[in-house]
Amino acid sequence: MTTTTPPTATTPPTATPRNAATTHNAATPRDAELERLVRQAPHRFRVLTGDRPTGRLHLGHYFGTLQGRVRLQDAGVDTFVVVADYQVLTDRDVAERLTEHVEDLVLDYLAAGIDPERSTVFAHSALPALNQLLLPFLSLVSVAELGRNPTVKDEIAHSRQASVSGLMFTYPVHQAADILFCKANLVPVGQDQLPHLEVTRTVARRFNERYGQGGAVFPEPEALLSAAPLLLGTDGKKMSKSRGNAIALSDTADETARLIKGARTDAVRRITYDPATRPEVSSLVLLAALCQGRAPHEVAEETGDGGAAALKRTVTEAVNEHFAPLRARRAQYAQDRAYVRQTLRTGNERAAALAEATLTEVRTAMGTLY
Repeated sequence: MTTTTPPTATTPPTATPRNAATTHNAATPRDAELERLVRQAPHRFRVLTGDRPTGRLHLGHYFGTLQGRVRLQDAGVDTFVVVADYQVLTDRDVAERLTEHVEDLVLDYLAAGIDPERSTVFAHSALPALNQLLLPFLSLVSVAELGRNPTVKDEIAHSRQASVSGLMFTYPVHQAADILFCKANLVPVGQDQLPHLEVTRTVARRFNERYGQGGAVFPEPEALLSAAPLLLGTDGKKMSKSRGNAIALSDTADETARLIKGARTDAVRRITYDPATRPEVSSLVLLAALCQGRAPHEVAEETGDGGAAALKRTVTEAVNEHFAPLRARRAQYAQDRAYVRQTLRTGNERAAALAEATLTEVRTAMGTLY
């Protein structure tokens, strides 16, 4: 199989490392600079992104990440999308209905516009060479460093497991292997994932210092923060597959209407857009605005004194109209499961070739290529 030459093992041009402890409520000037660099020279970037196959993707995923992935792909950035099937086990005792969830995830990708001819969609478990990178990578970070990771602490606190597994504790190093095997130098993330990416940067830097012999084996990838605001679930909390408060991309128009009708609002009749004091109402206003390509304040003003019922009608119509083409594409792809599986097999082959090449480079640098 033909593979492309990866970007050189450097950070993106004129990169300024982002402080993982800094709070980001929206995209920063550095993100704007990265976007400019991507437009100017997309061939200088390789992106790694992905999801755990724990259920169908929802509207929060679409506006938070999927749109951005398709945009980067369409700009000409070499895009890798990992179906992180092994990582399902980080907070679960077993991976239930995994095959179904993997195929559903690929269906959502295809329907959203991920093109297998321009993006590489692959499964974590299909790349043995990727997983071999974990051993040397784990030797580059301390137990104390992993224990201080705020994202790991939060994941442990909300774990479904009776006790903390080694897989959960070393989760950031697994993500480092996912990112570095293909030498991705740009990673779209949310604010909560910045500590994980800092572990990846640390692993890359320490490997280069210890084994690079004056050259960089791995890039120190940079974060590209999304400017997309947070969409709340129907219960007013963070939209999540596991909480049962999400509207899935694959939901029908009737299912969508039912879910939005039951969404939490407040007792104030006049609709305004004020996320700080009216988060549930404002999230519905924002959802309608995103679907219609309008400003949230405009949607709120138009709804006015119509109250929650009028707002929910507007949101339902906006969501169903916006996602009708995506849902039609998904239904069409779902009729050809062989194509879905072939998409994954083709991506697995390309990703495996890169993982083998990277592992060989790592073994050569470490002096373990016998």
